[in-house]
Amino acid sequence: MADKEITRILATDCGSTTTKAILIEKRDGEYRLITRGEAPTTVEAPAEDVTKGVLNAVGEIEDLLGRQFLTDDKEGIFVGDDPTRGVDIFMSTSSAGGGLQMTVAGVVKSMTGESAQRAALGAGAIVMDVVASNDGRLFHEKVADIRRLRPDMILQSGGIDGGTVDHVVELAQVIRAADPKPRFGVGYKLPVIYAGNRDAAEEVEKELGDIAALKVVPNIRPVLEKENLGPARDTIHELFMEHVMAQAPGYSKLMQWAGHYVGSEWENVPIMPTPGAVGKLIEMVASTEGIHVMGVDIGGATTDVFSVFDSEGQPVFNRTVSANLGMSYSVSNVLASAGLENVMRWVPFRMDEADLRNRIRNKMIRPTTVPQTLEELIIEQAIAREALRLALVQHRELAVGLKGVAQERTIGDAFEQTQTGVTLVNMMSLDLLIGSGGVLSHAPRRSQAAMLLIDSFLPEGVTMLAVDSIFMMPQLGVLSEVLPRAATEVFDKDCLIRLGSCVAPAGTGRDGQQAAALTMHMSDGKSREISIEFGRMQVIPLGVGEKARTVIRPAKGVDVGAGPGKHLEVDLEGGVVGVVLDGRGRPFVLPQSDSERVKKLQEWATALSAYPDKFLSLGR
Repeated sequence: MADKEITRILATDCGSTTTKAILIEKRDGEYRLITRGEAPTTVEAPAEDVTKGVLNAVGEIEDLLGRQFLTDDKEGIFVGDDPTRGVDIFMSTSSAGGGLQMTVAGVVKSMTGESAQRAALGAGAIVMDVVASNDGRLFHEKVADIRRLRPDMILQSGGIDGGTVDHVVELAQVIRAADPKPRFGVGYKLPVIYAGNRDAAEEVEKELGDIAALKVVPNIRPVLEKENLGPARDTIHELFMEHVMAQAPGYSKLMQWAGHYVGSEWENVPIMPTPGAVGKLIEMVASTEGIHVMGVDIGGATTDVFSVFDSEGQPVFNRTVSANLGMSYSVSNVLASAGLENVMRWVPFRMDEADLRNRIRNKMIRPTTVPQTLEELIIEQAIAREALRLALVQHRELAVGLKGVAQERTIGDAFEQTQTGVTLVNMMSLDLLIGSGGVLSHAPRRSQAAMLLIDSFLPEGVTMLAVDSIFMMPQLGVLSEVLPRAATEVFDKDCLIRLGSCVAPAGTGRDGQQAAALTMHMSDGKSREISIEFGRMQVIPLGVGEKARTVIRPAKGVDVGAGPGKHLEVDLEGGVVGVVLDGRGRPFVLPQSDSERVKKLQEWATALSAYPDKFLSLGR
């Protein structure tokens, strides 16, 4: 459908707890967000019909605008060409009912197993388990684990085309023995996608054809040097709609609603898994602007990290799910994974360890509560830093170049016991870092969100920081498939809140020593000379959309993006916070002494005006 024909767009995202609806309209030649509504998700009892939550969220938009968007009987969305009511197109994403849960299988865990994991994660799935011939489990243990986890779908890979067949067939025998039953729907077969050695396809079909809804797609690792994840990802989306969504309560109705008229013909728009839709948007932004992008969505139960970095000159998209790192249901897991010391190091006042443990336990007992005092807010943000940091660590481990490929090795590598791929994540080359999720999007001050992103991701060189204003990235992701222009315009003008550029020299030095000198040429024609000192942070006021041509001259051995000691000329862009100069050095190390650490944390927070002045007296 041509751009000009679609002027009114309604999109919903059915989350695990909340269903969010947004209305986009074309006004004065550009697409803009008009309003939004939300309501509790109704996939579980007592309603057990996801469309009830959708109708309630859209009903809120009706109340706000005084216009009709529902059908006359209030039992559907009105899509048509009536300019007085309804919309031109309706679409939706979903992670309700636990989202898309998958098990993946591959012959070698660090090769085809990892490729299968990347394919599933990129399609928006939560990978519950990676089964491999060399994962150390016995046959019966693998069978028991598949049965216990009850995935919505299984992706089996293994072997390069023309390679070994035996191990691939053995994996199919494991799946056959497990004979897993789906979570939703009685009497239908579990979807299994085979994306392995094409020579083994016939044998796999003999093993699984009668017990599963088997779909054979091109090999995700046709040769060692190449990954071909696209066909498997597309099939995951297709089967997610056809088998998983169709069986979940109310989704068959929602799937019928999602679409638009092309002439007089009705055309459906597929429902996408929420994380898959966010990934589509991140990929689109990286492709459209030709930049390296990283996005993070920190939720109550999981933290997703998305990235697009180059590998051998080609942009590569990666997504990871840290299923045990979240701010409400999984908050105790953050403490267990990070350790008490690592959480406490971010608290800028003296605090009893038992007190911190009790606060975290209370949050787990009552996961939907929000901080009521400044002290509680600071503690929650300290936990968030560690959740984000650990999610990045996990992302680095999976976002790697292909393993098993012959690479040039040094004599030092000869002593390594295992060969691993090199991570693609390069914080020095990162251009845009986007934060999403309640703790970032709803931080009382935007400077708090900036500090959280800088402290946990430790960007290097020059990086633009941004947050998703109201978490509409999933809806814009599904919209980008149908109407890229609308998705781009709304993302740029209404979704993304630019916090400002962060300049972080990589290198270390004594406290107060100069790390770099900046000459900023402002838009008013004036120039400013600024010094970045080790151990200090400062903010240079520069508004949203304002740019300053800047020459950065790093100290000897310090890198700001052009190489150690080399000058960099760049346009620094402002934002709601301004340009943040982070002179704390990379690698970043907090002072060991408690009193010095507290003093530094308070100094940095004050420099960014992150908290009211009274926070300096907390904990005394």
